[in-house]
Amino acid sequence: MSQEPSKDETALYEAIGMLETPDEIKRFMADLCTPGEVKAFTERWAIAKLLDKGEDGYREIAAATSASTTTVARVARFLKQEHYQGYRLILDRLKSR
Repeated sequence: MSQEPSKDETALYEAIGMLETPDEIKRFMADLCTPGEVKAFTERWAIAKLLDKGEDGYREIAAATSASTTTVARVARFLKQEHYQGYRLILDRLKSR
């Protein structure tokens, strides 16, 4: 990341790391996020998985996910160009399962 996370941000990441099951994650996210935020995360994750497959263009992915092409392009940038590589980390872990 571009700057050091605050203590509170670090504490949030540590809390997320303590979650052990999809049900625990769902419960925590329901408390932490609005339904709209969860929907946005879900949409971005669906886009990342479709981009990783490499079978469809941005317009097709936007139509399949009900996202804007701007959102698809943003996810693509983070998936392919940005140094964080969080999407890539999880996509690769899922492939190795």
